[in-house]
Amino acid sequence: MEIIIRTVRKKEVRKMADIRRREDVASAFKWDLTHIYPNDEAWEAALNTTVEEVKAFAAYDGKVAENPRKVIREYFDLDEKMAPVFSYAFLRKETDNADTVAQTLKGKLMQAAVQVQTMMSFVEPELLAMDEKELEAIAADPDMADYDTFIKGLLRQKAHALPKDQEKLMAMMGQLAQAPNNIFSMLTDVDMKFPDVVMPDGEKRTLTEGTYSSFIRDTNRDVRRQSFEGIMGTYGKFANTIAATYGANVQKDVFMANARRYSSCRAAKMEPLEIPESVYDNLINVIHESIPTLNEYLALRKDSMQLDELHMYDLYTPMVNDFKMELPYDKAYDLVLAGLTPMGEDYLDKLREARTGGLIDVYPTENKSSGAFSSGGLRKVHPYVLLNHNDNLSDTFTIAHELGHAMHSFYSNTNLPAPKSDYSLFVAEVASTCNEAVMMRHLLETFKDDKKAQAYLLNHFLEQFRTTVFRQTMFAEFEYIAHSMAEKGQPLTRDSLTKAYYDLNKQYYGGVCEVDELIGNEWLRIPHFYRSFYVYVYATGLCAAVSLSERILNEGAPAVADYRKFLSAGCSVPPIEALKLAGIDMSRPEPIRAAMKVFKDTLEKFKAVL
Repeated sequence: MEIIIRTVRKKEVRKMADIRRREDVASAFKWDLTHIYPNDEAWEAALNTTVEEVKAFAAYDGKVAENPRKVIREYFDLDEKMAPVFSYAFLRKETDNADTVAQTLKGKLMQAAVQVQTMMSFVEPELLAMDEKELEAIAADPDMADYDTFIKGLLRQKAHALPKDQEKLMAMMGQLAQAPNNIFSMLTDVDMKFPDVVMPDGEKRTLTEGTYSSFIRDTNRDVRRQSFEGIMGTYGKFANTIAATYGANVQKDVFMANARRYSSCRAAKMEPLEIPESVYDNLINVIHESIPTLNEYLALRKDSMQLDELHMYDLYTPMVNDFKMELPYDKAYDLVLAGLTPMGEDYLDKLREARTGGLIDVYPTENKSSGAFSSGGLRKVHPYVLLNHNDNLSDTFTIAHELGHAMHSFYSNTNLPAPKSDYSLFVAEVASTCNEAVMMRHLLETFKDDKKAQAYLLNHFLEQFRTTVFRQTMFAEFEYIAHSMAEKGQPLTRDSLTKAYYDLNKQYYGGVCEVDELIGNEWLRIPHFYRSFYVYVYATGLCAAVSLSERILNEGAPAVADYRKFLSAGCSVPPIEALKLAGIDMSRPEPIRAAMKVFKDTLEKFKAVL
């Protein structure tokens, strides 16, 4: 129903001791949700109207086979009507998680969503109960061309469908299934507090998930250490609660996989998306092959920072400290527009519209969700983008990243009917990271005569590989280990999960780093683990994006045309085939190895200019 692409928590930086209040932010830098509904009352009226229409639609229960074409059309019409209802309530809360009115709206939404899913749960089982040849004939009917992907997907997943009564029960579990994620979010975004960080001048600064990334990048090692210990130590105090919460999320996945007769939780997540599990294994295997190159990079970091020991809190600070790039939001946005010039003038026009149209919520504020995301399921409105911008290069790349998601949604929504416009999660990170890669090349060319700038940018690019490919692959391994443990009946405790995560850090970083014991707690703070078997697409997405950006920059218009085909493909073809439209075959390990070669080559360039 709704595409929400959420970027890993990596940002935020306040130079003031306190997070700014939302009322102090100018309206130009905040979402304008009146584009969806003029006020909360209008939203509630739309919610009630949609629920009543679903109740009327439920009259088809037991009668789908009498007029399947009409039922399918109305089914998708109702789905599209639910999209703005969902988006408004979801977005309303994200900018202030402590807002009790917004909490109430989202609570009403979740209750209604379960009710709607329950009332509509008869559709797919009744369609699957029909003769396969009749369904194939409907899919082949030119008048039903908008729905052929949906019907073919149903037939493909027939072995995992349940009888109608059981599908209804599964739908009724919807709100319960979201409980672990909701508990985690409220605990970490609202209730959890961290110790202050004492700066070298004695000033106490507020440590939050929002400000952590500035402190962990600080040039002062004691500031980095304090923030690391403050974050990881605080999460450790809640480890039993979070382990129980995450364990419940994994057990939910086990139940769903078993109920639908999948061989594993991973298969249950990947098969419906038409992604071979070998893609996951290829990623892990190639990244393991490349750990020596990662260690080479870490050794260079240790030497350049003149450290006797490289600790986990030393990994994020820039290795080039005498180059400053202050990028207030307007300047940062200008830089993004310049960097994305190769994508075409019409592409840039849409980005200019987004800048001033109430589509982007820019600055970190009290109780606002951390990180960044794009919400792209509003076909009749526009995508919304959440940022937590601070005046640095990292957050400038985040602007490019999230706008890539937004443009992917725009092209998909514009060029396809609603039933085909939701692109697969597997390709969700390609457009975003392609934007970053294209912009990086622009900056390297812009500063080609400035060795300090070159070193700074190459360091950033290397860090993108480390954090987006290596780190996310390590996260993917952790998810696989945790789910495999649950599938074998092994308990998921704070100790077993923390040990598994610590051991992975030893494997990836132990060749050079002192792997601090507290890093074992890091898994406790990763929100993406509540969207199981998703983080690997960050790594595969960057690998694909690096290759795509090379084509765009080297071949120009023909490559951009192919890239637009990919952006416009939605789910009209399987995601592996969508990428092939742009010239990338992710079913094979070669694109990942090619990306690792770029990592190696970039490291050599970095050594030369450092």
